[in-house]
Amino acid sequence: MSYIAHIRGSDRQIQTVEQHLIEVKELAEMYGEKIGVKHLAGLAGMLHDLGKYTDEFREYIIEAVANPDTPPKRGSVDHSTAGGKLLYELFHTKESISRDKHKGIVAEVVGNAIISHHAYLQDFLNPDLESNYLNRVRDKKLDGFEHAKQCFFECVMNEDEFHRYVDKAARELETFLAKEAPEHNEKQLMFLTKFIFSALIDADRTNTRRFEENKKDEVSSDPIQRFHTYYERLMSKINAFNATTPINLLRKEMSNQCDQFAANPSGIYTLSIPTGGGKTLASLRYALKHAKLHHKKRIIYVVPYTTIIEQNAEEVRKILKDEAHILEHHSNVIDDMNDHDENQDGMINIQQKLKLAKDNWDAPIIFTTMVQFLNVFYAKGSRNIRRLHNLSESVLIFDEVQKVPIPCVSLFNQALNFLKLHGRSSMVLCTATQPALDFVEHKLDVNADAEMINNLDRVIKAFKRVEIIDKATNETFTNDRLTDFINLKIQVVQSVLVILNTKSVVRDLYTRLQTNEQSIPVYHLSTSMCAAHRNGILAEIRHHLKEGNQIICISTQLIEAGVDVSFECVIRSLAGLDSIAQAAGRCNRHGEKGLQHVYVIDHEEENISHLKEIKVGKEVTKRILVDLKRNKKEHGGDILSQQAMDRYFKEYYTEFETNLHYFIPKIKKEMTELLTAAKSKSSYYKAYIHNEKKHLPLFLINSYKTAAEYFHVIDDVTSSVIVTYGEGKEIIAELNGSRSIEDLDYLLRKAQQYSVNIFTHEKDQLIKNDGLIYYLEGKVMALKEGAYSDEYGLDIKNESGFQSVIF
Repeated sequence: MSYIAHIRGSDRQIQTVEQHLIEVKELAEMYGEKIGVKHLAGLAGMLHDLGKYTDEFREYIIEAVANPDTPPKRGSVDHSTAGGKLLYELFHTKESISRDKHKGIVAEVVGNAIISHHAYLQDFLNPDLESNYLNRVRDKKLDGFEHAKQCFFECVMNEDEFHRYVDKAARELETFLAKEAPEHNEKQLMFLTKFIFSALIDADRTNTRRFEENKKDEVSSDPIQRFHTYYERLMSKINAFNATTPINLLRKEMSNQCDQFAANPSGIYTLSIPTGGGKTLASLRYALKHAKLHHKKRIIYVVPYTTIIEQNAEEVRKILKDEAHILEHHSNVIDDMNDHDENQDGMINIQQKLKLAKDNWDAPIIFTTMVQFLNVFYAKGSRNIRRLHNLSESVLIFDEVQKVPIPCVSLFNQALNFLKLHGRSSMVLCTATQPALDFVEHKLDVNADAEMINNLDRVIKAFKRVEIIDKATNETFTNDRLTDFINLKIQVVQSVLVILNTKSVVRDLYTRLQTNEQSIPVYHLSTSMCAAHRNGILAEIRHHLKEGNQIICISTQLIEAGVDVSFECVIRSLAGLDSIAQAAGRCNRHGEKGLQHVYVIDHEEENISHLKEIKVGKEVTKRILVDLKRNKKEHGGDILSQQAMDRYFKEYYTEFETNLHYFIPKIKKEMTELLTAAKSKSSYYKAYIHNEKKHLPLFLINSYKTAAEYFHVIDDVTSSVIVTYGEGKEIIAELNGSRSIEDLDYLLRKAQQYSVNIFTHEKDQLIKNDGLIYYLEGKVMALKEGAYSDEYGLDIKNESGFQSVIF
């Protein structure tokens, strides 16, 4: 009798359990080999669906596929526990551990990945002082477990071969741990568990997808050959550009230095090109050459804002002449963070199709955000962590790295250190304002002589194109007064850019300026607009700037980091010094007109009480401005000097010193303790011993699930929602139809250009005002027509449809 892993929806073809386990094992081995853990990952692959070797599951899947519209019966078969239980019973006994403790650790690391593959990693010890892991692998009784083991050893791998395989996995673990001192074991094992889990999730979903689509293994093209072609195309572009102005000659010199630096070994490096210095192409040049020389599989750009993704990805596509292989990943359009879908395994419904959609960052060049990067390592939901293994053997460019959210600094540093030590990856911290993080407890392991650019002081001086005018220390502005100030400036310059800290004051100022009698075009940009909408507005803005037309643009901070625009005059509301430097980079970007003015103002109508990082940044910058006003020679007499920037970051991070390790107020614990604390330093473990009067029989006591539940890169959780702008309407209509996995792939990727992220309170208001609609069994949200304005973007009042009716 054949035991069934999956039944194909189109032709009712069966994939047997042994076929699935062997194929997932082979894929997982390939993923694990990247960091030297082939057998650890393969072990997870071959055991993950061991529990399908039962008559119960066979009957369940036949019934589920025959009646797809009927929900699975309560208490449907648990098939994910058996693989973890097998490892625990064979290798976590006192006798086995006394012979080889590494096999006991293998049972925990791999076993946790197996039992969790339909949800998220379990806690070894949770806040209630219980072990979800032990409850499953040790205490839970499984009907048919002995029979499942027998089938596995008969059909997949015999016992002798299996024990030899586990021996190899244990030796891999030993080698992995030997790379750092024993006191770092918990941290290494945390990242190893997550890597194995990632490899298993991706291998399982990839194999299931291929079976469901009836496709053979995809043949991957040679990334080195592709990078070689890309590099030649980039160099053709660079060589065709005749640099004659001093700034362009300096850009060329820095680009050449990045090219030469690419020969250096893999590691963590810094690229401190000043704003407007051509960081994108210089870093791409380094990345392509480094990838060629050191056999990297992909290049990943990580940026703070989606606006930079849109612009940079488009620029890179044009230069490299490749539309198909450059992926933008802004956000997760699918809401499946809380899914536990074991009871639906084998059913070909919408939820399973969405799960199988290709979303694993398996592309040669990827543009994504810092939020998505951190989610890969720390957020709940298997969709995020599925991508983790693809960060190995990569070049990662962190654009504007100073924007790492304060609570995530230690977590960010630990993730990069793992990718350097174990992942065989290279990281470039790319910014005009390198943050001073020398005093952080969990330090970033930056290489010696890490800076790619020579004579930085000379370069910074040569790139001086603006003068900062301080209008913040002795006066404040309202939108009324700011309107008058802008009207005054636009009489003497052709273009004015105003950057404020909150969306509400931006919108109010934009409305005021529109009522002006002048016929000068006024534009408005904010994160309330979807990517396609912002791109359209930016295209119009660039056209006006290129033609020399008069123009005013009012924006939130999204425009200041990496958006290639050049205004004659910039007005920036007081914020962090790094933000002011970035805003200055949007003024006189190419040194067109000698020194131009950037005005720093203090806007009294901005409510930033809940924006702590902006609030503290503003306070520290104001202190430096006051000192410069008292003594013009302070910090070299320049608010944007390296001395001023060093002082800014030191004072800024000192203000947040207690919150650099992601403190969780609700449980009064730091995330770093939940994830990486040794037994001797874990308050949960100490409490367990005190309460139970005995030791917990585990090597690991990490609280993976609890940590993920509390992890949010920004304080307020956001959800992605598709909007009714442009092609967004068509995407919504197409998603609502019956689609193949391939169709869903395409539509979900395209939907990112037509999505906005909404906060919980905005979501609540939209629901209250009937502005939200759900598709695909509640997994995808979309706005109704009236909840999106062609002028302002998101309208939580759902009133934007009324105007066209009235007029």
